[in-house]
Amino acid sequence: MTKVDLNCDMGESYGRYKLGNDAEILEYITSANIACGLHAGDPVVMDKTVALAGKKGVAIGAHPSFPDLQGFGRRPMVMSKDEIKAFLVYQVGALKMFTHLHGYPLQHVKLHGALYNLACCEQELAEVIAQTVAAMDQGLILVALYNSQLYQAGKKYGLRVAAEFFADRNYANDGSLLPRSHPEALISDEDHAAERCLQAVFEEKLAAADGTTITVKADTICLHGDSPQALSFSRKIKNSLQNAGVTISPLQNFL
Repeated sequence: MTKVDLNCDMGESYGRYKLGNDAEILEYITSANIACGLHAGDPVVMDKTVALAGKKGVAIGAHPSFPDLQGFGRRPMVMSKDEIKAFLVYQVGALKMFTHLHGYPLQHVKLHGALYNLACCEQELAEVIAQTVAAMDQGLILVALYNSQLYQAGKKYGLRVAAEFFADRNYANDGSLLPRSHPEALISDEDHAAERCLQAVFEEKLAAADGTTITVKADTICLHGDSPQALSFSRKIKNSLQNAGVTISPLQNFL
């Protein structure tokens, strides 16, 4: 039986600023990537989002980023190995304590934005991150683009690694995500997105933006919570997968 996890970035509100439809989207996903305060979110939002996800039976993951609140973590930063390690421990550790206080396990770590993209293509950064995650908790699942530097580093350091497919993003011919500045970077049609998800799950291949066929894998499918279509996408994709005989389940149940 084919099993797939649906994940969504959430907990990205901050103070009086509200972003996303977390409560509604939690009805359709199986894993939540919760912002850790440095690109979005704050301690109160983290606490409330952990509680809400746990009550819904949704597995919880940390969503750490570069310290870039103003840029929403989508701007690359130059940081030393020690800085990367410290900021990663700071963020994952904070969220893990919230999950502990609410009595839920921390299932995974999924990097956010520019940190994710850079770690997927830069071996040195990928290894620092994978080694740090493994040192914090060898039982954590690391989420990464299939066969990327981050995916390979996670395997090297003995972590369970979930291959991630992006429902709402187009790909370059090297398997990386098209940068958001590219006019074809984002997918806004839910039927097209669902069709691509089915192809990724069952065929493990996909047409990149230039028409090249690339290899993909979808242990987990990502929806961006800040997208205007996030709620409709989550509903459409879950229904499409289930209608095709796919079981939607948290990563911890099958990895």
